[in-house]
Amino acid sequence: MSTRRRTALLFAIAGLTATAAQAAAPATSSSAEPPVTLFSAHYTADWRTINVGTSDIVLRTDSTPDHYLYTWTLTAHGIFKIIYPNDVVQRSWFSVAGGHVRPERYRGEQGDAQVSIDFDWADGHATGASERKPVDLSIPAGTEDVMSIQIEVMLDLRSGKLPSSFHIIDKDELKDFNYTLEGPQRIRTALGILDTVVVASQRPGNSRILRMWFAPSLGFIPVQAERSRDGKLDFAIRIKSLAK
Repeated sequence: MSTRRRTALLFAIAGLTATAAQAAAPATSSSAEPPVTLFSAHYTADWRTINVGTSDIVLRTDSTPDHYLYTWTLTAHGIFKIIYPNDVVQRSWFSVAGGHVRPERYRGEQGDAQVSIDFDWADGHATGASERKPVDLSIPAGTEDVMSIQIEVMLDLRSGKLPSSFHIIDKDELKDFNYTLEGPQRIRTALGILDTVVVASQRPGNSRILRMWFAPSLGFIPVQAERSRDGKLDFAIRIKSLAK
């Protein structure tokens, strides 16, 4: 397998939640409640039925009020570490205003492969580079990056107002995704049995579907995600531990 294909594959695993969104009632909030739930979570990462590594997701505050840094790290294990020696690390810096996320910067890297996107909302453009390819995209209001969309979905679920579609920048493209709230599901996890809300996302005309399980009792933190193609499970992550 070529280096480019290996990089694309591992970025695909790390970006599970990007391509994913009522039966559960929206959680009520008070004026003292923070806009987002800060957390640090550890997951297993599986390709089909084979464990390929672990994934860690951390959401923390940035230096400015109502600004945050969301980091996702994927580490290959065992024989897969030989094929994928470098971690995949994705970061999104964003602000929250009016109950919605506005991305400011996105960085993704695996070894020499890097993606860098800066959002200029005043100018209505996102610029940067994707694996040395220049990026300059016009961005409609509400555009997210492949990381910030996860937090936006969490906020929308909490308010009970999930849109049916989103604009998302994925590497050097602005893509449209349809989101469907599939309803509640009780699942067994390493944290115990949890009541969750299932959200599915899919590009129009594409057979790849991402389903995510968000736990209202944990602030709608994602506890499981599965990506399938033509009805067959492709990749999955499942929570192992959580700190808040």
